[in-house]
Amino acid sequence: MKHLQLTFLLMIFFVGVSSAQDKPAYELYKNNGKKAKYDKMIQDLAKNDMVFFGEYHTNPISHWLQLEMSKSFYEIMGEKLFFGAEMFENGNQLVIDEYLKGFYKEDKMLAEITQLWGNYNTDYRPLMEFAKEKNLRFIASNIPRRYASMINKKGMAALKELSPEALAMIGPDLEKYFDPTVKAYAEMADMMGGHVPPNMLNIQTAQASKDATMAHFSLQNYSSGDFLFHFEGSYHSNYDQGIIWWINKIQPGLEIASITTVTGSEWEEMTDEEKETIADYIIVVADHMTNTKR
Repeated sequence: MKHLQLTFLLMIFFVGVSSAQDKPAYELYKNNGKKAKYDKMIQDLAKNDMVFFGEYHTNPISHWLQLEMSKSFYEIMGEKLFFGAEMFENGNQLVIDEYLKGFYKEDKMLAEITQLWGNYNTDYRPLMEFAKEKNLRFIASNIPRRYASMINKKGMAALKELSPEALAMIGPDLEKYFDPTVKAYAEMADMMGGHVPPNMLNIQTAQASKDATMAHFSLQNYSSGDFLFHFEGSYHSNYDQGIIWWINKIQPGLEIASITTVTGSEWEEMTDEEKETIADYIIVVADHMTNTKR
């Protein structure tokens, strides 16, 4: 009897130790604050026209899930699936299209890409190669950095100096709909506290130029029945702001959903209202997750 009691106590001890040492890399939540199951999330998101994945640029969990979700969406949507990404400027679209069609090897494509992000090989190459393998489109949706820099310096006036060819690389609705009081842009000034720089409006306009351009090229490449899976920094899509706000402004009526990334400590500090509105699904990653290098 004593032997059985000792065995039982040891079992309880080891179970307790195992639980105490359990360190999940991430947890998945629905915006009602409850934990979500991956397969159910995929089925839910696949009902939309567009899904925006807000990442932390150097977080490996974000990038691993982007690839896994791409595979899952492909099983449902097939050739209707296509990708878009903040990480590629739209001036690179031709070379990306040619590479995906197999015109030349990867080393030729990479040499032609302007402003290629330093973490391409670890974080975005798997997505590009998946698109190539499955013969899917991959849209370079972002504004060329040089034009965003011009807007940051000169504001909307920069648009008057650019050629028609240059303006074709910038969301054409920027001047029409830009509103610095919209949450995504107003918060940029709020975060400055009492130190708002004199060129704050230009800074907000430059940020909006990225969102407006990514929205424009997302819509330009979308046809009814397609399914866009877009990758961007979480600030560009949280709270239905950024890109999503611009799409709803330019072409209302599309079914759009989002997923975002936060750390465990950020999640704990968020109010119920913030959890409900930040995104449809939330990836809560460990605070001290090892990062990739950008």
